[in-house]
Amino acid sequence: MHLKLRRWAAGQDLPMTGPERAAVLQRRLGSLKRTLGISAVLTLMCGALLYCMSTASAADLDMRAFTVVTNPDGTQDYSLSLQVVILMTLLSFLPSIVIMMTSFTRIVIVLAILRQALGLQTSPSNQIIIGLALFMTLFIMTPVFDDIYSEAIEPYLNDEIQAREALVRGQAPLHRFMLSQTRQTDINAFVEFAGIEVDSPEALPMRVLIPAFMVSELKTAFQIGFMLFLPFLIIDLVVASILMAMGMMMLSPMIVSLPFKLMLFVLVDGWTLIMGTLISSYGIGVPT
Repeated sequence: MHLKLRRWAAGQDLPMTGPERAAVLQRRLGSLKRTLGISAVLTLMCGALLYCMSTASAADLDMRAFTVVTNPDGTQDYSLSLQVVILMTLLSFLPSIVIMMTSFTRIVIVLAILRQALGLQTSPSNQIIIGLALFMTLFIMTPVFDDIYSEAIEPYLNDEIQAREALVRGQAPLHRFMLSQTRQTDINAFVEFAGIEVDSPEALPMRVLIPAFMVSELKTAFQIGFMLFLPFLIIDLVVASILMAMGMMMLSPMIVSLPFKLMLFVLVDGWTLIMGTLISSYGIGVPT
């Protein structure tokens, strides 16, 4: 009873008479008529505007973004707007390009093996390892990027060459870099898999060179990782033998050997040695 009184005082559940209901419907109908009237007026105005447009103005409304220009030599170049669309599409493949066609793969694998050899599961974290690998890749690949900019990007921005020629010129420095880091056995294997004949290594297509370069990088990374693993493995064996001789078979050798491995790694300045080894493996800083 009290709840009904409070709701009645607040204006809820009040009975609505017939005239009041008719007035509410009349207001809603008027609002709907005004909305329809405004929509009809706007439609008529847009139709009149389109009708008054001249034929010449309508002819100018073509799709300039998809214009294709044929050069005298038979090649074709696309309009700037379509080039931007294609460039934005290619940017989605940028992570794959960074991983497959640079020194990133070798560096990140060596750092991951190093962390495993030290016995550290989460330190350094994956973010730190990837960040260090990215900046090391930038350090190693800077000469290649400078060649790409000077040979392809800068002339294209200055309207000296077309987009197709800029793409061909931009591939050349990467092609030289990957070719210098790829084993001849891997190149021969993938040339045989592709069923093609190449007169010289410089004529090797990118579709064959890229997988050969990836396999070669994996081999080199595991070779460096094996050499890194050996001294830490020796420490684990020595600690395990000592613990077994002392009868402490319930104590994990990894717990005891971890401080010794960390101390050895710090005393020999391990990070600098590993970074120097990775850099010199690409021929940077090595006298020729």
